[in-house]
Amino acid sequence: MKTYVQLIISGFIGGLVVFAGFIFFSPRQQQGQEEISKAHFVSQNGAITPAAATADFVESAKKSTGSVVHIFAQESDEQILQNQRKQRERRRMDPFGDFFNLEDFFGGNFYTPKNGSGSGVIYSADGYIITNNHVVGFADDITVTDAAGKKFKAKKVGTDASTDLAVIKIESADSFSPMKIGDSEKVQVGEWVLAVGNPFGYLTSTVTAGIVSAKGRSLDIIQNEKAIEEFIQTDAAINPGNSGGALVNLQGELIGINTAIATPTGVFAGYSFAIPSRIVKKVVDDIIENGGNIERTSLGVGGYDVNEELVREFGLQLRSNKGFYVEEIERKSAAQMGGLLPGDVIIEINGKEINNYDDIDQVMKLNKVGDKVSIRVNRAGKEILLPVQLRKSF
Repeated sequence: MKTYVQLIISGFIGGLVVFAGFIFFSPRQQQGQEEISKAHFVSQNGAITPAAATADFVESAKKSTGSVVHIFAQESDEQILQNQRKQRERRRMDPFGDFFNLEDFFGGNFYTPKNGSGSGVIYSADGYIITNNHVVGFADDITVTDAAGKKFKAKKVGTDASTDLAVIKIESADSFSPMKIGDSEKVQVGEWVLAVGNPFGYLTSTVTAGIVSAKGRSLDIIQNEKAIEEFIQTDAAINPGNSGGALVNLQGELIGINTAIATPTGVFAGYSFAIPSRIVKKVVDDIIENGGNIERTSLGVGGYDVNEELVREFGLQLRSNKGFYVEEIERKSAAQMGGLLPGDVIIEINGKEINNYDDIDQVMKLNKVGDKVSIRVNRAGKEILLPVQLRKSF
């Protein structure tokens, strides 16, 4: 009996304790729930107010759209006649020309004149404009329409097929608004960018936004033996006619020239590619300074990357087991004319250390015929500095 009384008393006391705890802690729980609700509300507000980003897009667009132009390029009647003559001459020299001749089927001179359109970026106040080689490379009759709709005739200053860049110039007394050139080396993956251009030939000053998806892309899309590809990849929408247009950062600075899209349909399907401004500025300045088309060349050497095994095999005397061992030199190449010999180890070009052939390719790729480079070689344990002038490949 005593045990039952004790159990009843204990249960009663326990109930009082639970009830007291409920009364004591209940306000705090309600307060905590209110705080969680407020925190969630604040988080939502933060997520749906991209005011700073929107303002940046607006300012970037304002700064850049006035510097992007539409380009229509075509062959003149004179160039068409010249190309027709060249075509007839090629047929005449073709040993199989008499067996299969398109003119027999279609009649007349089977030649299709070329024309096309794209975008361009004003580079200087006196009318120099950057665009793609594939937009104007074939043409000698070029019309530029600025952001205000005014039309100008332009001439081709020069092209660089290896980078798919070209420079044209408006001959006019007008003063133009050049775009500020940014530093593509500072661009980071995930950064917001704008693509500005004329995507279908009539939608002038069109702006699309996206992020940088990757840098340094090489896609083998430039059809040239010495193609130079380090594309900035972005998901900003780019369509036909955007070629030669601007890829800009949120400061309205040019960080790339839009060049290609990855698509199975011919229109934008997710990714597009731009030539970095670091390459653009180098190429454009070369074209403006020297005039005419840029011709890329190679050093003209073949061999092996230096490693410990190669050092032992040839008994090389090097400060470090790095460099490029020259086994053969092309006849009449820049290397031969500059004094390089088989057995030399290239250890430095223009003050930059050479560890392997990729380093040579990286240092030399933007050089052109006529440029001078300084090459340091190790020859039988002695270092020699050779001035080499680049020349046409034979």
